[in-house]
Amino acid sequence: MKIGVMGDIHGNHLALEAVLKSAKNLGVQKLLITGELVGYYFRPKLDLELLEPWDCLIVKGNHELMLSKVLNNVSLLSEMESSYGSGLRVALEELTVLQKDWLINLPHPLKLRIDDNLILLCHGSPFSLEEYVYPNTDELSLKKMALTGYRWIIMGHTHYPMEKKYKKTSLLNPGSVGQPRNRRHEAHWSLLDTVSEEVNFHIESYDFQFIVNESKLRHPEIPYLWEVFLRR
Repeated sequence: MKIGVMGDIHGNHLALEAVLKSAKNLGVQKLLITGELVGYYFRPKLDLELLEPWDCLIVKGNHELMLSKVLNNVSLLSEMESSYGSGLRVALEELTVLQKDWLINLPHPLKLRIDDNLILLCHGSPFSLEEYVYPNTDELSLKKMALTGYRWIIMGHTHYPMEKKYKKTSLLNPGSVGQPRNRRHEAHWSLLDTVSEEVNFHIESYDFQFIVNESKLRHPEIPYLWEVFLRR
């Protein structure tokens, strides 16, 4: 089966649109998403609409966890906005009650069997939704994760693409659709073929300047929101 692996979309509808167009052209049959449909940017409703026709399996990310917290205590929203912008506020205002309930109740992690391959879909790591696993994470920690008996352990959260192989287990991070942090502004995702057991990393161009301009307009006080796209 051809599987599109992606995550950290963050309300960036233009990036997601570009990824899904490429995935369709490449014959992708299923999507595995490492979480973070909301947060930072401003079109979470369009993200959900773009994903609706697809066969998707999605886990909870830390921004879905943050959404759950502000739903229970809206006074937390201002503090979160000062660091992350108004992406969560937009989600609160524009998503339906059912959509918000679905997002905050996404599982983590998610154990899968596809074509006789065991796959663990996570956001942070197999052990914690909020753990960062970078390409330069120490080898001992990476090997510890690879001892869990899965063919692929799929993670997000860092926004850095990565593939590390330890005997029969591969640790895979597709990078970020909506906010890459590896000095590339394009949308990142991976194509996983469970028959050939090959993983190919893809990057898709789109009008990222639209996101830059909107971020500057909405949040001149949070330059990170647009500067992350301009790193070289």
